[in-house]
Order: sequence, then C-alpha cells, then structure tokens
Amino acid sequence: MGESRRFSVHLALGGGAVADVLLWKKWRRSVIFLVGSTALWFLFEIAGYNLLSFISNTSAASPNLEVSEETVIKAADEMRVWVNYALSIAHDIAIGGNLRLFGQVAIGLWVISYIGSFFNFLTLLYIGVLLSLSLPVLYDKYQNPIDEKLNVAYNIAQVQYRKIDDKILRKIPLLSNKEKKTK
Repeated sequence: MGESRRFSVHLALGGGAVADVLLWKKWRRSVIFLVGSTALWFLFEIAGYNLLSFISNTSAASPNLEVSEETVIKAADEMRVWVNYALSIAHDIAIGGNLRLFGQVAIGLWVISYIGSFFNFLTLLYIGVLLSLSLPVLYDKYQNPIDEKLNVAYNIAQVQYRKIDDKILRKIPLLSNKEKKTK
C-alpha cells in the first residue's frame, strides 16, 4: 500500500483549549463538559424543564449579571464575519450559477432535514456533543485504517458521480454569461 500520512488532529481542531477538551487531553474539563451537557439534556428533554424557567432561576442566582460593551462589540464583529461569509456562499449558490455547489447544498439540507425528522433539536444537539467528544479521539487513535476505508468510499463515490454526471448532468443546458446578459 501507499505511505501513511498522519496529521495532527489536535492542530486540525485548532490546537487550543477546545482541541484539548475534544481529544480528552484535559480530561477533567472533558468530563465536566460531558456531565454538564448530559445534565442539561436530561433537565430539558426528560424532566420537562423549560428554558424560560431555567434562565430566570439562573439569573436570580447571580444578581450582578452584566455584559460589557467591549464583549458585545467583539461578539458583533465576529458575527458580522460569519454573516458575510454565509451571504457570500448564498450569493454563489443563488446567482453564481455553480450547479455543483447548488447540488451539494440541496443534498446537505435534505440529509439534515431527514435526520432531523427522527429527533427533536435538543436531542440532535446532544448527539452532536457526544459525537464531538468521541469521534476525534477515535480518529486520532485509528487514523490510518479509517483513512484507507474513506479513500475506498471516496473512489466509489467518484465513480458513481461520474456516471451521474455523464448520463444526466451534462445533458442539462446551461446558459453562458453572454446569453444571460442578452436576455
């Protein structure tokens, strides 16, 4: 077989405190995150506690709750970057005419909708937390065999995509930019 190229999962996750928690390098924080998310999921999903009661009870327990203007400005700046990025992607999908990107988005939204129909939002979020605490560790430990299996699956998907592209997608007439401008 070919050479195995291992890369640092820690660096792929950002290399900071979040990566340490997700890879269980700071196991106390990881346990606190797991137990805390499990307790919140249990409170809201199983026990039937609602969000408004939770917010009012926690704010009553901490009377000096303030958010500084500097924190709000930093959060707004960060949010602006994310919104602009999302808008640029939406522009590429809607106006850019990138059929491949449109197909990827449509299939991605359909998969999310299909999976979301089996669970409510909170359970889906909790499953995401559990997967984020388990998959990076497993991938870090078994990176080479997982990469081999993913390469095989990728090659099979490429063959199937080429078949669909040749039989269906290439038959769809697309207008060139000059034809769009004249209309």
